[in-house]
Amino acid sequence: MTSSELWTQETAERYDAEETELSSAAVLGPTLDFLAELAGDGRALEFAIGTGRVGVPLRERGVPVAGIELSEPMAAVLRRKADEETLPVTIGDMAAAVVPGTFSLVYLVYNTISNLLTQDEQVECFRNAARHLSPGGRFVIELCVPPLRFLPPGQVAVPFDVSERHLGFDTFDLVEQTLVSHHFTRDGDDGRYRRENFRQRYAWPAELDLMAKLAGLELERRVADWDGTPFTQDSAKHISVWRKPV
Repeated sequence: MTSSELWTQETAERYDAEETELSSAAVLGPTLDFLAELAGDGRALEFAIGTGRVGVPLRERGVPVAGIELSEPMAAVLRRKADEETLPVTIGDMAAAVVPGTFSLVYLVYNTISNLLTQDEQVECFRNAARHLSPGGRFVIELCVPPLRFLPPGQVAVPFDVSERHLGFDTFDLVEQTLVSHHFTRDGDDGRYRRENFRQRYAWPAELDLMAKLAGLELERRVADWDGTPFTQDSAKHISVWRKPV
């Protein structure tokens, strides 16, 4: 069993409503363009496909998509959007579950590799991606750069959202290379907030490159966003593409 925390029925039911901005055409369009170009005429496999925020519209663009998802409630929400024949989903651990056939693209978006809480599991995730790729195929990861530059001496918390209906901050364990994302969300107008915590293991781009090398993959490209902005030392996240040699 993976160390990833299971997303519950309650979380799955409200996930799409809370991520409407990420599903907008302005945000999702460049993501789909990027992935569709890499998939070409081949098949795509999404690790941790969730409710299908990316996988369903990518399939609607004509790219055959399959998915792996640990949470059955999340997969059940996806199933309301696309049936099994249209978009097959395997329930299991993205570091170990095997889907029949090979793919020209395997992708893992929205920081989700950090749900694997050990380095060993993250390495296995890369190996599982390589296992599913055809020669010349690509593995794509979207991941934030750890915001440790914002931590002054003695501080362990970094805010990432302070808005009218949501407060979010991360607390870091620099020894274990883990963080906990704390979310305080106001659901109604009675002043009460719902609290949620999500554990993650952060990793630097160079560490991911070594994981890729262990899996037999080669770095092909790294950019700062889905629009292809150059990646620099000031970039808050990266889109990295590794290629399986022919």
